[in-house]
Amino acid sequence: MIKSTDIIIIGGGHAGVEAVSASARMGARVLLITVDKNKIGEMSCNPAIGGIGKGHIVREIDALGGLMGKCADKSGIQFKVLNASKGPAVRGPRCQADRVKYKKAVNEELSKYKNVKVLNAVVEKIKIENGICKGVVLESGDLISSKSVVLTTGTFLNGVIHIGNKKSSAGRINEGSSNGLGDFLKSLSLPMSRLKTGTPPRLKKNTINLNSLEKDKGDYRPEFFSLDTKKIYNKQLPCHVAWTNKETHQIIKNSLKKSPLYNGSISSRGPRYCPSIEDKIKRFYDRERHRVMLEPEGLNSHIIYPNGISTSLPLDVQEKFVRSIQGLEKVKILQPGYAIEYDHIDPRALKKTLEIKSIKNLFFAGQINGTTGYEEAAGQGLVAGINAALKVDSNRKEWELDRTESYIGVMIDDLVARGAPEPYRMFTSRAEYRLYLRADNADLRLSDKAIKLNILNKERKDKFLRYKDDIIDLKKICEKILISPNESKSLNINLSSDGKKRSLYGLMGFENINREKLVKKYSFFFKYDLRAIKQLMIQSKYDTHVIKQKSSIFSYKQDKKIKIPKNIDYKKIGGLSRESFEALELAKPRDLASASRIPGVTAAALSSVLLFTKKRVKKVV
Repeated sequence: MIKSTDIIIIGGGHAGVEAVSASARMGARVLLITVDKNKIGEMSCNPAIGGIGKGHIVREIDALGGLMGKCADKSGIQFKVLNASKGPAVRGPRCQADRVKYKKAVNEELSKYKNVKVLNAVVEKIKIENGICKGVVLESGDLISSKSVVLTTGTFLNGVIHIGNKKSSAGRINEGSSNGLGDFLKSLSLPMSRLKTGTPPRLKKNTINLNSLEKDKGDYRPEFFSLDTKKIYNKQLPCHVAWTNKETHQIIKNSLKKSPLYNGSISSRGPRYCPSIEDKIKRFYDRERHRVMLEPEGLNSHIIYPNGISTSLPLDVQEKFVRSIQGLEKVKILQPGYAIEYDHIDPRALKKTLEIKSIKNLFFAGQINGTTGYEEAAGQGLVAGINAALKVDSNRKEWELDRTESYIGVMIDDLVARGAPEPYRMFTSRAEYRLYLRADNADLRLSDKAIKLNILNKERKDKFLRYKDDIIDLKKICEKILISPNESKSLNINLSSDGKKRSLYGLMGFENINREKLVKKYSFFFKYDLRAIKQLMIQSKYDTHVIKQKSSIFSYKQDKKIKIPKNIDYKKIGGLSRESFEALELAKPRDLASASRIPGVTAAALSSVLLFTKKRVKKVV
């Protein structure tokens, strides 16, 4: 029996495995405690990784040496860039994954770490002494000591599954919930609440008339998540598109009283941007149809995931409305859809390192912080894992990601400033600096940070540094080459005939530039990787806008320098409304930039806080 270790990670989901990987790469001894080691890396809901905003996070995880991107690439059975017709800033790489292959890839990656051990057990309590986390107590009564603990319990804390009027204690279907640990956290008087999420029924593939449905194929030339991926690993499969109809909607309308979402059985908030089919019918009553994407769960799987019809209606109603959809008239449901309620921590009680403010060395990551989605959980797991490992050496400083430099930073900043009144999901619209925070430049933004932390392996580090140098060299060359309006026509560009020459770099971002002609005309391009050339073209396109955003980033960082004292008494600040006072008291922001992000904190309140802080500083001096 293990008696002590550096770090304990509780839970083997997407947040847990990234926390394990990050801590292990930092050199710490890591113990992963999970109820069932066969479920480590399980895709518990949809068989896909990435998407709008989410794909950005996966690229950032990869840039920081994490697992999700490379595991998605190894298990991908369809790759597609969403918003491909729009600008690079809002494009979202996504892949359908083979569930079995994804889980296998995750476990293969974890097995490479000699400093990681896995224990099948149930954690009952966290060992806390004088406000410091010292380890965990198992259901068996055994104590395991550690320098820090990371909780990544997903939907398992006092989880309750709802299907019609039936409900059961579970963290996932056919898996028990973690009631003991959930009750223990409540006993600590931590700010906790309930959230809800859901999943659709699973369908038997050979009972679907796929020939009557539209095929949805992946991209001909896939874009991978990881810089390490050079090839497609698996046969590529199409999805199929089905649509609900008036009959479907009428069946659901007639059965709303049987839904726990509408009969009072569930009072907690669900994800607004990923609603159940009941919510869609109720909220968008004027819509005649809703899309249902039929997603294969794997190369050898007979299960289809119908993305778009998450439900908690009784099984007989699910069968009736699903069979009203064209192509699904004779479908067999293998597993009913369900809603699940679970406990979560109010993330305003956390620091940006994801350590809880009231207990040292105790971290929270994933759905326990109020988020929804594999990618959001994984991004938090990585940050929590790094900071948990930094606690092993008391001389090392905490590590944060800023909202000006990453989508992971945007997410964490949103959570700790605004809380999670509903399950949080990432979108590109949440990022003020999204023209700079693109999926294509995640490594250029973050891999230098990974190198400083020493969490990139040598091969990946060398590959990144070569790529970065290539872009710098290529840009210098292209800036020196001047092109006249007449010469630009050979590149498929029409400049105004004012005789002024433009740098080749300045022209590379033009929408209709012909890349093949560009490379053929200037032979030096052949020395460089195609990815470096593409990146330079994107940088050229966004240069002017990014320069403007950087001035805004500078203002934000100036506000971050104005620190708010930890022991500030907001009651003593005149001019604060009750709403502003309560919001500031709960979130306890560390700086003016963070305070400005809190709902209910007005510009007048910020001015009062700034003035009070300056007076405090003068008195101290």
